[in-house]
Amino acid sequence: MNQLAGFAPTPVAARMENHGRSMVKIAMQSGQDLFARTGSMVAYEGFVQYEPNPPAVRQIAGQWITGEGTPLMKASGDGMLYLADYGADVVVINLNGEALSVNGTNLLAFDASLQWGVERVKGLAKFAGQGLWNVKVSGQGWVALTSRGAPIVVDCGSGEDETYVDPDALVAWSPNLKVKGKRSFKASSMIGRGSGEAYQMAFSGQGIVVVQPSEDSTDRLRIRS
Repeated sequence: MNQLAGFAPTPVAARMENHGRSMVKIAMQSGQDLFARTGSMVAYEGFVQYEPNPPAVRQIAGQWITGEGTPLMKASGDGMLYLADYGADVVVINLNGEALSVNGTNLLAFDASLQWGVERVKGLAKFAGQGLWNVKVSGQGWVALTSRGAPIVVDCGSGEDETYVDPDALVAWSPNLKVKGKRSFKASSMIGRGSGEAYQMAFSGQGIVVVQPSEDSTDRLRIRS
């Protein structure tokens, strides 16, 4: 079994950290509950309990439309928890009083102590008859995101030009950024996998945008306005 020694868990250095590219390990302690995507648990050590669709989720995410049933579960207890999402890359972020707006299908887990809520993205409600629902998390705590491949983080404040993103490849962004929709026929052959009219999201201001190398439209959380 010496060949497997390199895959053993490493000593815990933080509340959340990566174990390889496609898994996050979380140090669970009493009083430090966690919200995680339902069905994302792949292993755990110690005593960890799970509560699907807890009252806090039902109250805050009542308008969260995914078509996939219960979106979140609450985990509590003492031990080590391992989460994954079908081999997707996992990105771990420690929020230090900051905020992040995340596509719901890219949100793997976050500390229950963080402030959070489901909100419709401003500036897009009347664009092409569609709206986009995201989860905003803020405060002091940890967040784990998924990405279909290694993501790129674009610093929108590094220049005066707007940053344009295919919405099907969008993972997360700083909520203080200004967002608007844009149509472009000329870009239709460059963006996405469809044909005809291309649709992008334009970001401006000070902040970051996280983009994954995938344009799988089934990952989006959209509803008709």
